[in-house]
Amino acid sequence: MNQRLITSVLFFSLTLSLLFLSCSDQAHTIKMKGSDTEVNLAVNLAEEFSKENSDFSIAISGGGSGLGITSLLNGQADIANSSRPLTEEEIHLFEGKNIKLKTIVFAEDATAFVVHKDNPLDEIDLKTLAKVLDGNQKTWNEITELNLPINIYGRQSSSGTYSFVRKKLGIAFSQSAKEMTGNAQILEGIKIDKSGIGYVGAGYIAANAGANQGIKVLKIKENNTSESISPLDQQAIRDNKYFFQRPLFQFVPEKSWAKVEPFINFEMASEGRKLIEASGYYVLDK
Repeated sequence: MNQRLITSVLFFSLTLSLLFLSCSDQAHTIKMKGSDTEVNLAVNLAEEFSKENSDFSIAISGGGSGLGITSLLNGQADIANSSRPLTEEEIHLFEGKNIKLKTIVFAEDATAFVVHKDNPLDEIDLKTLAKVLDGNQKTWNEITELNLPINIYGRQSSSGTYSFVRKKLGIAFSQSAKEMTGNAQILEGIKIDKSGIGYVGAGYIAANAGANQGIKVLKIKENNTSESISPLDQQAIRDNKYFFQRPLFQFVPEKSWAKVEPFINFEMASEGRKLIEASGYYVLDK
């Protein structure tokens, strides 16, 4: 065999080896994007999963449910975390691209409404909350002795939590509402603003020891005569008593299912379910 042929054979063998390694790595590389509500939980689950499956690499980012769903449409993710179901428009977009999805409902979350720790308000009914968030009630002294304007800290329109709260209350958010990128930014804003009110994932507060320092979680009443329920009351959530509780979704393209399935199986098994609960969320009965 001449030198030129030997070189060609070696190059071909090396190319095949690199291609095999690349395919192997790709088969164990998972990209997960979407809901800021779910991102901390996803990180915790991925860390535990990786301890037993060191050959897997899982990249996780937030940015909102809408971003995760768009990433699936663009082929940039294997899992979209979403705190809301797909819209009719999104369903049609997936159908138009012939992308078939598997839908997993893996946990239950509650949305918490928070104010500054010095705000005298402890509970709020839905009618008053709606007036506050849509801008019809502009000052705190209409419902408390606090003589300050109301500053609203909310999410961007791509957020599943934004859509969830808006639909549950049947409102459009005030145009003066501050649009924040996530739970942490909302909480940090309210901690330094005695006028502030915002909404965050209850699981985020429960899972982060310092998250509730400087803020107060409001109890929610459906009307003036109903019971006040806290989103941090696990039994109330299990009994489906809290008005702002919802399922958490994961959408997976069928083409990604083979590599994603071991992770999904982990989070749905006993170890994953324990971690979901420990992170401040609620597991669903199988």
